[in-house]
Amino acid sequence: MSDNIPLMPKATAVWLVENTALTFDQISNFCGLHPLEVKGIADGEVGAGIRGRNPMLNHELTREEIQKGEEDSNYKLQLTKRTVVVPEKKRSGPRYTPVSRRQDRPNAILWLVRNHPELSDAAVSRLVGTTKPTIVSVREKSHWNFSNLKPIDPVSLGLSSQIDLDAAVQKAAKRRAKMQPAEPTGATLKPASETVPNQIITPQPEEQPKAEPDAASVFAGFSSSADDEKED
Repeated sequence: MSDNIPLMPKATAVWLVENTALTFDQISNFCGLHPLEVKGIADGEVGAGIRGRNPMLNHELTREEIQKGEEDSNYKLQLTKRTVVVPEKKRSGPRYTPVSRRQDRPNAILWLVRNHPELSDAAVSRLVGTTKPTIVSVREKSHWNFSNLKPIDPVSLGLSSQIDLDAAVQKAAKRRAKMQPAEPTGATLKPASETVPNQIITPQPEEQPKAEPDAASVFAGFSSSADDEKED
């Protein structure tokens, strides 16, 4: 449904024809209908069983806009910006699978099991509309027709949409990432056995302190030197 026309265009057109002096062109432009279709509503040939829907009560059109249109036949009505978004009806339970496609579900399960092992049985069940026992039998290769199964993409089989498949895979990947333990961060020192495995470190001998000479030995040395000079 376009955001530029009312949610129920034909019912809105019925109400505008019955309750305003707007032209057929103005109503058709506002409701996204053909002018002849609006004329058929006015003549009772179209929408005879449709109950009119007041666009003012549904906040799609204001009284001021209607008055502007009634005063100027060339004026184009402006749809009031919607503040309420109608949510899509979410499907609960496994996806419905047509009878003609049900025989292809084991092939789709086999494809999912091989290509996306991170998917849980519940996720596979939602994607292809099958039961958990069938999924388990394919995983464990105990399915009665396993030897004849061929892995086929469920999107190509029409059992799932690409959007649903991508969303399920991303969700499973995030769940797996949360379950994995975090790797240690920061630098650590390696032991010496890894850095220098073949080098043998030997302790260096400590230097012995030198003894200071005493006065007697120094004097004796001077005396021997003087005697040697006299002999020469």
